[in-house]
Amino acid sequence: MSNTEFPDDEIRHEQEFIDGLYARVDVLRGDAETSVADALAQGDKPMQARLERDILVAERSGLLAALNAVDGSLCFGRIDLADGTEHHIGRIGLREEDAERTPVLIDWRADVARPFYLATGHTPMGLRRRRHIASEGRTVTSLHDEILDLGDATRTGHEDPSGDAVLLAALNSARTGRMSDIVQTIQADQDRIIRAPHQGVLVVEGGPGTGKTAVALHRAAYLLYEHRELLARRAVLIVGPNPAFLGYIGEVLPSLGETGVLLATVGELFPGVRATAADTPEAAAVKGRAGMADVLAAVVRDRQALPDPVIAIEHDREVLMLDEGLVRVARERTRAARLPHNAAREHFEGHILNTLTELYAERVGTDPYDGSSLLDASDITQIRDELAENPEVWDAVDQLWPRITPQRLVADFLAASDGHLPEEDADAVRRPVTRAWTVADVPLLDEAAELLGEDDRTARARAERERETQVAYAQGVLDVSYASRTYEFEDKEADDPDASEVLSAHDIIDAERFAERQEEADHRSAAERAAADRTWAFGHIIVDEAQELSPMAWRLLMRRSPTRSMTLVGDPAQTAEAAGVGSWADILAPYVEDRWEHTRLGVNYRTPAEIMDLAAAVVRAEHPDFEPPSSVRSTGERPWVRHVADDLPGAVAKAAAELAPAEGRLAVIAPRALHRSLAARLDGVTAGAEPDLTRTVVLLDPRQSKGLEFDAVLVVEPGAYGTSDLYVALTRATQRLGVLHTGSLPPGLAGSE
Repeated sequence: MSNTEFPDDEIRHEQEFIDGLYARVDVLRGDAETSVADALAQGDKPMQARLERDILVAERSGLLAALNAVDGSLCFGRIDLADGTEHHIGRIGLREEDAERTPVLIDWRADVARPFYLATGHTPMGLRRRRHIASEGRTVTSLHDEILDLGDATRTGHEDPSGDAVLLAALNSARTGRMSDIVQTIQADQDRIIRAPHQGVLVVEGGPGTGKTAVALHRAAYLLYEHRELLARRAVLIVGPNPAFLGYIGEVLPSLGETGVLLATVGELFPGVRATAADTPEAAAVKGRAGMADVLAAVVRDRQALPDPVIAIEHDREVLMLDEGLVRVARERTRAARLPHNAAREHFEGHILNTLTELYAERVGTDPYDGSSLLDASDITQIRDELAENPEVWDAVDQLWPRITPQRLVADFLAASDGHLPEEDADAVRRPVTRAWTVADVPLLDEAAELLGEDDRTARARAERERETQVAYAQGVLDVSYASRTYEFEDKEADDPDASEVLSAHDIIDAERFAERQEEADHRSAAERAAADRTWAFGHIIVDEAQELSPMAWRLLMRRSPTRSMTLVGDPAQTAEAAGVGSWADILAPYVEDRWEHTRLGVNYRTPAEIMDLAAAVVRAEHPDFEPPSSVRSTGERPWVRHVADDLPGAVAKAAAELAPAEGRLAVIAPRALHRSLAARLDGVTAGAEPDLTRTVVLLDPRQSKGLEFDAVLVVEPGAYGTSDLYVALTRATQRLGVLHTGSLPPGLAGSE
């Protein structure tokens, strides 16, 4: 009988495929040892060998880690070709034992899978049908078929006339507090960005809800698939605006089988430092200026001091005077080497020792009658060596060319920046030395580290001592082995004259090689090693909310990307940070001039048209020519705006109960100054803590809400926000929006009450 008469046969067919798929996955993911043992017990050696080989391949290729990370349906689609071939599409690829055959499950990133995202009735790309498979766990719940070959009369009973059912279902689904992947619903314009070439800088611009972040994350997954060897070795860095955002997106790449990615904020990109304090907008703006690089360079030069007026060094009953002129010569010669400050110290030490040696030799080794030198080269060398043992010499060097850490340099500068900054700017950034670091401090620390460099002689000496200890230990082990062999074979030689010819470890390896073999390998992933190494060069960098980064933050990131392989995602209309650059040309011109690609996403998938109209009116009040992205859906429910006469916290609690969805998440977005009073009236909400986005109600300020989405949003006191912050706050909702205010409404909202 035909599938037209029994449409459930289609679901049965897909369910059988899913069952077979997971049966294979279970072997690799959790039941591997049991399956091998069963095969061995049954004497099925071919099956045992095949299972052991599959497990080994899965471990070495990273497939096992991917299977353990994937959450949700492995298979979400199928494409039927005109020649009768079927390909199932999934989050990862799975092959049969014959590697030459077409995979059982096609990875969504493979070229074969691309028609699943791009084919249309006008351009079917060789497809008859595209099928979306919906499932809960391992159970197929529904199918949605799109007919691409209109001349094919075969029908399954699962046709989706509009082709939008799966997309709309995803858009209308309740939020969980964690971003979901969009691998089932990638649109054609998004697919082109995801698969864009790896090299160079790609700018992806788009308004709220256009899927910029999701596209960037799927691009990371695609690049890791397409350039596995390079990027697995160099890692991919994803930079987000705040820790809450990183938590929100943290499960997307693991759900696609990719775990080798470093997610970080700018405040986490200096190893050993975590930014926990907050700057005023004025301080952040000053610290973020590009000119701060020159200011810090001047601060470092000021640490390369001159005597005031002289430094006296007593040596062997003689007093040697280091005056300004002598030290200036040593300083200029050292600077001529153009090395970072700490790395150049060794050169400065040499110049100072040579200067003192000349002073001393002239004092004690000159013939008083004819002025000739009484010292030969060996005498001069001895004098220099003796001076190098004089503590007063090193006290002088420490005073004139001190070793400095980036933390000490920046902390001292921020505590007393007078003389390097205009008075108003110095007042803005001034703070106690002991205060915690801010996000805007981290690029300054990175710049300082570049200017200072490292004097690695201490580290080299420590490594050499450790090496000598290891070799000595290895030699001891070999000596014990040799002694044991000697005693053993002395007893055997009488019975077996050839016994003494048997080789031992002592005969075939020396202590140095033996020590090398015992050195512990570094088993950290590339992402883990990159997180601990300030100088790491990433294979690709993705920056979300890129318009918010300061010029100094861009200097930091460009050091991490010497190949300039980057994807920048953002929206200049949402620039809110005082130090944000906003303009793509201004960001990139110092590094790549005009050699970058720009693309724009213009469709809003998140925000219903009713809410988007209200948000756009706010921006148009300041920028009349503003054009928002077009929303793909309408809910029929208009946002509301209400005035509160008194008891704002009580009104917020009442409105939150009204807006809260039966399933999903509600965000209350309010100025930080109101958080404590509002949290006291909202169940389960704590003020001041890092927000837990998985809770039913979340309290945020506008900056914290960047990049996030919720089923419903309540915006409190919109008049306290700037235009960009208010635009962000109003566009976080996928279903319902309410606004409460006690004062006057900002332009664009006035008249909406």
